[in-house]
Amino acid sequence: MDLTLRVWRQEGPDRPGGFEEYRARDISADASFLEMLDVVNDRLTVEGREPIAFEHDCREGICGSCGVMIDGRPHGPQGGTATCQLHMRHFTDGDVIVVEPWRAGGFPVLKDLVVDRSALDRIIEAGGFISVDTGSAPEANLTPVPKAVADRAMDAAACIGCGACVAACPNNAAQLFTAAKVAHLNLLPQGQPERFMRVRSMVETMERFFGSCTNHGECEAACPKSISIDFIALLNRDFVRSQWRAPTTTGR
Repeated sequence: MDLTLRVWRQEGPDRPGGFEEYRARDISADASFLEMLDVVNDRLTVEGREPIAFEHDCREGICGSCGVMIDGRPHGPQGGTATCQLHMRHFTDGDVIVVEPWRAGGFPVLKDLVVDRSALDRIIEAGGFISVDTGSAPEANLTPVPKAVADRAMDAAACIGCGACVAACPNNAAQLFTAAKVAHLNLLPQGQPERFMRVRSMVETMERFFGSCTNHGECEAACPKSISIDFIALLNRDFVRSQWRAPTTTGR
């Protein structure tokens, strides 16, 4: 396949950016999108030019570091697929593909396609964990969890924290990310002691960096793990209940 790429290039967070055009020649249809960028970067390096900066790690759709906007869509045209798992057979020979970083106020561009997603880490630091002393590891069946509840918690835990939900949202809201991280703990027995403190602290932190949810639903459509916006309803319910059931974060 021969493709034309229009890629956002930006030397640093305080430098102006713009699109530059590159040719991607002899690309295998079985290559992933990141492998295609690798080929382009190898050729740029041979030519003595600066390669395109982009994030990647596991390349197995697990780590969530690979997200970019492809033709205006987070992770590209294939639903339920992270950029690293997107294959070039979903494009057509001769295509012109536009590649951009996440566009969100909470994700400042660091370089080219790389953005600073540490705001998501601040949300996790605010409560995305279980800190109560659980002692030594118990036998698993001592704490029975109904299968339907366990399945729902696992659905929420599938969130890879890529930030596509934020990038797709017209308000740059992070409700789906926060809801998934809250739900996978709050649905399980181990998460109950800190349930309301957790949701209150994480929502308060989220609102420092991101916009408000107005139920557009773009987050669910963009999520590479197809996480349901039903979890946002659970987040909102627990947050309302936390107003009279959880201590303030300053009292923690």
